Amino acid sequence: MNPPAARPDPDALLAAQPRRRGRLKLFFGAAPGVGKTWAMLAEAAERRAQGLDVLVGWVDTHGRADTEAMLAGLEVLPRQARAHRGAQLWEFDLDSVLARRPALVVVDELAHSNAPGSRHPKRWQDVEELLAAGIDVYSAMNVQHLDSLNDVVARVTGVAVRETVPDTVFDHADEVRLVDLPPDDLLQRLAAGKVYLPEVAERAAGQFFRKGNLIALRELALRRLADRVDGQMRAQRGAAPSPVWDTSFGLLLRLNGDARDDDALRQCARLARALTAPWHAVWLDSGHDDGQRAQALASLSRAGELGAVTLLLSGGEPAALLAGYARRHNLSLLASSDHASALTRALARQAPELNLLWLASTTPAPAPRWRLAWQALTPGWSGAAAAGALCAAITVLALPLRGVLDATNLVMFYLLGVLWTALRHGRGPAALAAVLSVPLFDFFFVRPYLSFAVSDVEYLITFAVMLIVGLVAGQLVARERHSAARARQREAHTRLLYEMARELGSALLPEQVADISARALRAALDADIHLWLPDANDTLSLDAPASWEDAAIARWCHDHGEAAGQGTHTLPSAPCLYLPLQATMRTRGVMAIHAADPTRLSDPDNRRLCEAAATLAAQTLERLHYIDVAQHTLVAMESERLRHSLLAALSHDLRTPLTALSGNAETLRNALARAQRPEAEQAGLLVEDSRRLARLVTNLLEMARLQAGAVTLRQDWLPVEELVGSALAALGSALDAHPLTLELAADCPLVYGDPLLLERVLVNLLDNAGKYSPPGAGISLSAAREGDYTALRVRDHGPGLPAGDAARLFEPFSRGERESAITGVGLGLAICRAIADAHQARLEAANAADGGACFTLWLPWRDAPAAPFDGENSEHA
Repeated sequence: MNPPAARPDPDALLAAQPRRRGRLKLFFGAAPGVGKTWAMLAEAAERRAQGLDVLVGWVDTHGRADTEAMLAGLEVLPRQARAHRGAQLWEFDLDSVLARRPALVVVDELAHSNAPGSRHPKRWQDVEELLAAGIDVYSAMNVQHLDSLNDVVARVTGVAVRETVPDTVFDHADEVRLVDLPPDDLLQRLAAGKVYLPEVAERAAGQFFRKGNLIALRELALRRLADRVDGQMRAQRGAAPSPVWDTSFGLLLRLNGDARDDDALRQCARLARALTAPWHAVWLDSGHDDGQRAQALASLSRAGELGAVTLLLSGGEPAALLAGYARRHNLSLLASSDHASALTRALARQAPELNLLWLASTTPAPAPRWRLAWQALTPGWSGAAAAGALCAAITVLALPLRGVLDATNLVMFYLLGVLWTALRHGRGPAALAAVLSVPLFDFFFVRPYLSFAVSDVEYLITFAVMLIVGLVAGQLVARERHSAARARQREAHTRLLYEMARELGSALLPEQVADISARALRAALDADIHLWLPDANDTLSLDAPASWEDAAIARWCHDHGEAAGQGTHTLPSAPCLYLPLQATMRTRGVMAIHAADPTRLSDPDNRRLCEAAATLAAQTLERLHYIDVAQHTLVAMESERLRHSLLAALSHDLRTPLTALSGNAETLRNALARAQRPEAEQAGLLVEDSRRLARLVTNLLEMARLQAGAVTLRQDWLPVEELVGSALAALGSALDAHPLTLELAADCPLVYGDPLLLERVLVNLLDNAGKYSPPGAGISLSAAREGDYTALRVRDHGPGLPAGDAARLFEPFSRGERESAITGVGLGLAICRAIADAHQARLEAANAADGGACFTLWLPWRDAPAAPFDGENSEHA
């Protein structure tokens, strides 16, 4: 007897199963106080009552009694304490939730920024990790926290919201519940202290919570949620095609290809604006004459300028084409100025869910349909000759078979001729061939021969059927021939773009891009192609244009980023079309297209081919640009790293002997001075030079440390007088040749920063002023509060800043004059800028109005600690 199999471990089986992603439900509102947190906790309590394991990970009640009451009966996760700049911050404990693994966790304030040192800088990133771990999450946010609407909210309310959430988080949420409250009710809640504490509520009511702001925010929230629902609806329709869902307006205009289209386009554009709805314009291309086709193409171009999506439809039954297009794009309104056409009646039968809109027109209706049809069926001389010759040839070839085959079988030869004529020459010659076939058959193959008399009445039926079948079959073949030609053209365009994209993927030079683009479009359009590419200074190179090119139009196209030339509204009489190579970041050049047959560029399919080719070329040029930028950046980074490593090594090796040299020089100077030796003056110069060299080495070490990211600010409150005094002491006699003026305001506040680093800033700025000022020129140092900043200014009376970008002076190893007798390697100002950035301050340079340069350090103003001032208070400030 076999032993029983060991029972598998249920936990091991569950662990082996693929982990599902958690579901995110967002409680979305227009403003704080609408009840998002209350609604979220109410639903969480309901889920817990149903037996679900629910954990409240983070909820900020803002002191609201009704919200705090909702926490009763729910398990609340203890908050995690984090120390930051001497203060204790409370944050969401992500690791505890992952270890606890509840079925559902409530995490409020999705847009919150976590304290420094947290695993993720944003709370929505914590939520993403919880979802990836298979934990369902309830969270809440307001419309002003959506990243795409952040600037809109700032303009409406005048309040900049710094904490945002990417729109992808909102769009990918499994469920979004709108928590709405009318503005009047929200203002009542605010006044009653149910949103903020009274002292905060009073200030909020005069700024963010104005009624006009709340109405605008409510509209933004409703529209954003409607966009999300509309996107879900479209995705569902794409997955399962169905009739039009009349949930929102969408307008489809069927163009007629005649003069009435102008009125129809204007009316549809106004309707689309009034309804705030998308609109499309299509034309059914079923082999019309050249004049009607040209009119329709012009109308499609006009519709595109008015904001419509345009398309040329062919290759099927017209009513089915229109119904299918409307259903694919969920367009509920079908507009047409042709009121009583058979197509309109067919649409009413095939797509009863469409709303048919009849457009009025002041333009007289064109000739009746039967007349247009007759004109379409009227063959040209070449087609008529071909049809007549083919019918005569069939008659001659079939005469030997008279009496051998039954007469009704000989009819098939004539029908075959009609089909062949339709396939080669179109519907007009096919109709003529059908009409000629009947009398020829009667005259040569029906008894009595060589006469139009008919001995058997049944032959009349044969003649009628022969004529009808010939006409109908000829027209069907001609239409399908036209549709097949359009399909072959589009397939050729698709294949061309694929091959072009594949070749451009391996291009490494702009010249290769130009060659590939020219070869592709030359083969498709029989056109000459030239790419105008900008030089290194982003200036369009206009050398040696071809005879058909205009450099001025190309420059305009590049500067404005718009198409110009043939088929556009900018210099349409130009012999070629100019398309901007518009990439993601900027325009990468201009493509000039000169077709041997100008009408080919008016075809929408060919125009789209040119635009797609221009886009592919632009993207490739942008890729090549960024490859070049990346290569140069890597080389520059490696060079900078090697240079900094070398400077750091040299600085460390030089510091010890320089310290000894400076000390020995000072000892020698003192000894010579006591002995009253004349060499004491030279010894003093040696001391100054050694100190200057020591400062240079210190700057080198400081720059290497700053760029390595090894700066730890030891900030403290200190008076400006103390900071200035320590800087002057560090400079020693370096400024003895320059009268120094101190202008320290009596009410200048304390500054908060690292004393040693701020001292280094003043030392470098004063030393820089002394080096670039002639002997005897004064230097001034001032300090005062200006707005929300404490401004420290160092001004000299030297030659001033060189012409050009003043910000370049703050780059490492950058100097005002490359070749100069003034000592230095160009690191002092770069160190000052790095220290200012570390303090979230600004350092600016400018020329003074009466000569000289002025450097200003703007330190953010903060509330000084309460007296008495001591270290403990400064730590908690």
